[in-house]
Amino acid sequence: MIDEIYRRLEDKYFLEKGLIDREEALKLFSIDKVRDYLELFKISSLVRDRFKEKIEITSTIHITNICKISPKCLYCGFAAGTSEEGYYKGFRLSDEEIKRCALAIEESGIRRVSCSSAHTERGEVVRAARIVKENTNLEVLVNAGSDLTEEHIKELKKLRVETVCCNLETINEEIFKRVKPGEELEDRIKVCKLVNKYGIELSSGLLIGIGESYEDRVDHLFFLKENFEIGEIPIMGFNPYKGTPMEHFEKCHPLEQGKTIAITRLIFPKIRITSPSPTIGAENIYLPLMAGASNIATVIPKNYPLLVKGVGNPKTANLEEVVKTIEMLNLKPKLDLERFRRYYDRYNRDVQRYW
Repeated sequence: MIDEIYRRLEDKYFLEKGLIDREEALKLFSIDKVRDYLELFKISSLVRDRFKEKIEITSTIHITNICKISPKCLYCGFAAGTSEEGYYKGFRLSDEEIKRCALAIEESGIRRVSCSSAHTERGEVVRAARIVKENTNLEVLVNAGSDLTEEHIKELKKLRVETVCCNLETINEEIFKRVKPGEELEDRIKVCKLVNKYGIELSSGLLIGIGESYEDRVDHLFFLKENFEIGEIPIMGFNPYKGTPMEHFEKCHPLEQGKTIAITRLIFPKIRITSPSPTIGAENIYLPLMAGASNIATVIPKNYPLLVKGVGNPKTANLEEVVKTIEMLNLKPKLDLERFRRYYDRYNRDVQRYW
């Protein structure tokens, strides 16, 4: 099959419509040998390189963890009161704190930020996006859920927010209802449709390793393909949190994330495919890059003024590590290089440069 995919690389039809169909995607999920992984990663990264000259780096600002979903999602370590490894105490960033975070991210040379919020029904991400847009030149992704109303989306359009992310996480309704008992899948689908309606780039991702089958993953990817204009797909591996109902659930293996990213790239040759660094582990980000990812998310510079938790084990200051890995793979990071070099010299005085 890989040989056939290579042939399709020379056909404009397949480059536009996707290099594999549903049956072929399911067959690729069955690979379990080293040589097959290497062949899959080779072609998926080649496809990525056809359309993406540089690897994007996205930072994050967590606006609030005060969540109105009840009962809470079984895996969540972000919302107040769910896990001591996450943000256990409730918080809501002030306007000034959001501004400080945004300015620090821009100072580091990072060019894109995700403004993320718990389910609040208050439009917190709209407030954050406005502050970031008024004080920086950062590209903004708003990461929210079914609390986004049509009025909120209209406001985000006026603010020229580049991307709105509403993750479906799984379209297996039985699994969705089991792990997200306080939400309805249809509510998130409606938000995705509204984002498309107002012409904002849509991001919507998969949470894998929560009990779904390979067929579920394939169905999810083709559901996105057939129902939306999709610009970005995050592939997020499940990461258990102490104190949550799923704390003893097995962590998603990095190879599963890599395989899913590679197959996603063959279905969607041109879009942004994202791997959040905490869910795969900062030490493992070479895998999504080898598999065809074009964006590494939740990347935190050393000058970031707050502690980042709730999307993986707490880890700050991973920007240098991410950039180094990108360059070791002979790829180019999408950064404001002049700012990054000033930042690097300021915050890494005792470390030898690696570029």
